[in-house]
Amino acid sequence: MSTTTRTGLLPDHHPQADFFVCDILGASPKDDLGSMEHPIFSLSTRPDRRILSYAHNGTQVDVTPSVRGRATIHDKDILIYCVSQLMAALNAGRTIARTLHLTAHDLLVATNRDTSGDAYTRLREAFERLAGTRITTNIAAGGVEVTRGFGLIEAWEIVRATRGGRMTQVKVTLSEWLFNAVQAKSVLTLSRDYFRLRKPLERRVYELARKHCGRQAEWKVSVATLHKKAGSAAPVRVFRAAVRRMIVDANLPDYEMREGADDVIVFARARKPEVVAGPVLSSGALDAARSLAPGADIYALEADWRAWWDETGRPRLGNADAAFLGWVKTRV
Repeated sequence: MSTTTRTGLLPDHHPQADFFVCDILGASPKDDLGSMEHPIFSLSTRPDRRILSYAHNGTQVDVTPSVRGRATIHDKDILIYCVSQLMAALNAGRTIARTLHLTAHDLLVATNRDTSGDAYTRLREAFERLAGTRITTNIAAGGVEVTRGFGLIEAWEIVRATRGGRMTQVKVTLSEWLFNAVQAKSVLTLSRDYFRLRKPLERRVYELARKHCGRQAEWKVSVATLHKKAGSAAPVRVFRAAVRRMIVDANLPDYEMREGADDVIVFARARKPEVVAGPVLSSGALDAARSLAPGADIYALEADWRAWWDETGRPRLGNADAAFLGWVKTRV
């Protein structure tokens, strides 16, 4: 509806915009409490088409993927970026909306991703998985508990693209559930080093540590409960071995881990460790990997390879691209 203005001026046809422009540089990473607490995102590097059913302390979460697979923990970077922008705007007294206009390059930079042509293709695939993944849950958002079904994002579209078809500007509409969480400020600040964590399990366990440690000095949790809350599809014995490896690697920002008695893992606040950078891959290598593993989340697959390189003693690589593609072939 138009509003009347001073004589001589045209009326304001859009007094309240129905979208929000992402333009706050350096916004602190923010994550919503609901998805930090419950295992909504896949930790797999391959398309995960299993229906997840999770129940804990009265909360029920059912996650149904699309044919492209369930949204991955790396796809969640998009939601973290959107939530971060909205929270920064709220704190600055600005009006926000469920629909956001964002610049693809800014999103990639803010989430510590490369900005090659391949990165934009991976970003588009992430949008498709987020839109296709459906949630049915009674999780409370903003103090309201209602059983409902929704997508992780309601809709997305490429607003502007280059002549080569690469997206430059994107419009994203968040679910009401996530937007309500933002309005209620049911979010926590993440370390910027979260985006430097390579292993999907490291990211998920960091989320849990950040959510449950709160302001207390430490958080103790049994391996069985941690396995359930992480949403790992691996057997408990394999999960336990992976957690022990995380204890040795000590990559979690702001927290240190140790194994206690009776199969308990203890998380305590600590200074963030320095994460050593790994080999540099070309965009051509990532394109080739996509051909070798069609449908796979290449970004997560790359993270898995870097973790393998680290676990094998960080050997010197004469040709990082060739080493990566050789590893991908063994996985396929």
